[in-house]
Amino acid sequence: MPTLLYIRLSVMMFLQFAVWGAWSPVLAARLLGPLKMSGKQTGWIYGTIYLGAIISPLIAGQVADRWIATEWFLAAAHLAGGVLLIVAARQKTFWPLFAVMGLYALTFAPTLALVNSLMFSHLTDPQAQAFGVMVWGVIAWVLVGWLLAAWRRARGSGEGSDCLVLAGLLAIAMGLYSLTLPHTPPPGAPDAVLPFVKAFRMCSDASFVVFLAVAFVVATQLQFYFLGTAQYLGGLGVQTRNVPAVMTIAQAAQVIASAFMAFYGAYVLGTIGFRWTFAAGVACWLLMYGAYALMRPRGLVVASQALHGLAYAFFIGVGFVYVNQAAPKDIVGSAQALYTVVLFGFGLFLGTQFTGVVMDRLQVNGRFRWRPIFLVPCLLTLACVVVLAALFRG
Repeated sequence: MPTLLYIRLSVMMFLQFAVWGAWSPVLAARLLGPLKMSGKQTGWIYGTIYLGAIISPLIAGQVADRWIATEWFLAAAHLAGGVLLIVAARQKTFWPLFAVMGLYALTFAPTLALVNSLMFSHLTDPQAQAFGVMVWGVIAWVLVGWLLAAWRRARGSGEGSDCLVLAGLLAIAMGLYSLTLPHTPPPGAPDAVLPFVKAFRMCSDASFVVFLAVAFVVATQLQFYFLGTAQYLGGLGVQTRNVPAVMTIAQAAQVIASAFMAFYGAYVLGTIGFRWTFAAGVACWLLMYGAYALMRPRGLVVASQALHGLAYAFFIGVGFVYVNQAAPKDIVGSAQALYTVVLFGFGLFLGTQFTGVVMDRLQVNGRFRWRPIFLVPCLLTLACVVVLAALFRG
């Protein structure tokens, strides 16, 4: 891959995830603190992204596969999204903020699939090159969090709307930058069969169905990590101010794993294939939740954060490469959108509800029973490993 192309695609991936990383980890503190919203209201505002990931990506993939160049769609979506985020920063009550974030989700969710389809359109060897580009998304997530933290230390924490303003400015920057991305026109002239219909026809491949089913279950169990880890670590004696630093171990591991795959991905996938790479990724979550369920020693639980980063790289990251390889070239955008809908849409949204029910039922006198709570994702991930080993051929 030419160096200039690598830089252009890497900047795209960096800005894409800098936008998300600017607000997602910290907005809850504003909602629950200065704005005095309930936990349920906070969950619904965060849930707008998952709902958006159900509604909009297939439509966006269809548009990019048939009518509009991908870079133009990305530009329009991010410019509109940037304005909406800045408007959201001014909202102080639930319903107006929910409405604005809901509209924002419709602009942002489809871009998750389209940045990948654009990237794959310009890679000559996706198995070897994709991870070197995708790793910049993880780096962006970490760096933008540090930038916001440094800003708040210098200026004072304020009432927390700065995360949305920063995200809005980054989104506008991404929108303008998208206009400079390599031209990625629709793959061909429109035909009688819609691209998303063709994408659903990929489900005639049994291995693809197994992959989507496992991706859905994986997404549901991810919410045990995202919703439970901070409070769980606090219960183990990790000081609240140190919890974010502990959880960045996962991002560091993901960067290392993605960098490893950037150099050796083609060899790994050529040697053990997608099946065992996926199985290894899900097994990392199984081991992490096993450590969570053991609850001791604390050092083991802290170190197990790295397994989340490895799992994310080897299952979710490699999953985008698999979808690109499995999909006909004229529907790559719609196929990536289908994966996004299953994973970030239905999986994470329903996983949020499922995790909430489990955590509510497995508590006594307001105290969570963490061992049985984390045995649930242990069983889910174990089932996924078995299904991948037995049924996925790839």
